[in-house]
Amino acid sequence: MVNLMEKFKVMLKNRYLTAVSSIAILAIIAGCAATESPQLATPTPVAESSPPPVEPSQPLTVSVNNPETATNTKIQQYLNGLTAGGSAKEDQGIWMQSGNTLLANHQGTVPLSAASITKVATSLVALQQFGPEHQFITLISTDGTIENGVLKGSLIIQGSEDPLFVWEEAIALGNTLNQKGIKRITGNLIIVDKFYMNFELDPLKSGELLKQAFNSQNWPSEAAAQYQTLPPNTPKPQITIDGAVKVIPAPPTSVPLAKHYSLPLTELIKKMNQYSNNLMADMLADSVGGAKTVAQKAAAATGVPPAEIQLVNGSGLSEDNRISPRAACALFIALERYLKPYSMTVADVLTVVGKDEGILSERPLPKLAVVKSGTLDNVSALGGALPTQKQETVWFVIMNRGANVEEFRTQQEVLLKSFLNDWGTVQASPAELTPNPARKSKVSRNEIVN
Repeated sequence: MVNLMEKFKVMLKNRYLTAVSSIAILAIIAGCAATESPQLATPTPVAESSPPPVEPSQPLTVSVNNPETATNTKIQQYLNGLTAGGSAKEDQGIWMQSGNTLLANHQGTVPLSAASITKVATSLVALQQFGPEHQFITLISTDGTIENGVLKGSLIIQGSEDPLFVWEEAIALGNTLNQKGIKRITGNLIIVDKFYMNFELDPLKSGELLKQAFNSQNWPSEAAAQYQTLPPNTPKPQITIDGAVKVIPAPPTSVPLAKHYSLPLTELIKKMNQYSNNLMADMLADSVGGAKTVAQKAAAATGVPPAEIQLVNGSGLSEDNRISPRAACALFIALERYLKPYSMTVADVLTVVGKDEGILSERPLPKLAVVKSGTLDNVSALGGALPTQKQETVWFVIMNRGANVEEFRTQQEVLLKSFLNDWGTVQASPAELTPNPARKSKVSRNEIVN
């Protein structure tokens, strides 16, 4: 097997208008060959074990009344400061708890604009449905035969909603087909089912990108730039396709050539959340049934009333995505409870401040906090887990709405640091906030079939 390596690469790839660019993560993938039976199957979830049922989380065991006095007093002072700056208290929401102890509550059960904290709901539901080891499989087959480097027929790509098939993966797949002996295709490049490339939802456009990737002589500058991030001496694929890109509704009778396996779902979600990639989030939400399904299943998994989770998409790119601070906090805790039987924690799917790259790299947030942020034109949200000495792990959500988003972000940072001054910082992540180091070896891959 060829040695595999991962590398983060940020690219501005958001097709929507938003205050924060959705940043794509590009992974370097190398192929490996294996012998498989020649049957072509419809893509199905691949998991090492079935996901355990997610039990209701803790928020409803925590009374909404009588929060801890000192903490709640500090929250009221924080809110008074926002009010003095022109922000209305009714547009802000806060929930903080440690175990079963309520530390602070301001509008904790009121659904508020959650921005990209929505992605935590999408993450939880996708893990529930597919399991953490699930890989999206792209099947590559042909209706022709290979003779002397020429595939006499069409190449068929059958997608399965892989949300992170990008230039590097297409280059590696092209090299795999070169290893198979294919240098020219006389027929068409046929796209079936939901095949996405570079976050492009249009299958025809995704097919055109793939056709470009297969022939390094036709690479656009973006593909050439991504090639430079690959390991030295990585081959450049050389496959010419005589025909056009075609999209058809159902796979024809064909002979399998190769399979592409995405990164496991856990790693896909980690990358999605690190860079708050809106397109990946919407793809994952669609793969589990859409935003309403995400909202319903997230409410069931956390034990909060359904009215506290109202979603119109899986990414948070709308102020109509509303989640109560209590429900948002419950989502983080439910993630922790779900991942524990797999020897993982929320740090395996969310950003660890000071250790992970991503959109939070430039924010002066408390080191070792495990968080997800969200920003729209008039919304700033932040939530996750704050490790402390005196209160142990504090689960928190802060939701702000108003005109001065940058000031909201600054005051969130100040507030968390002031709590750490009271509760004490930790020198190392507690076990429940430590990622599983074995996950670093997880990769996407190609394999030759037949």
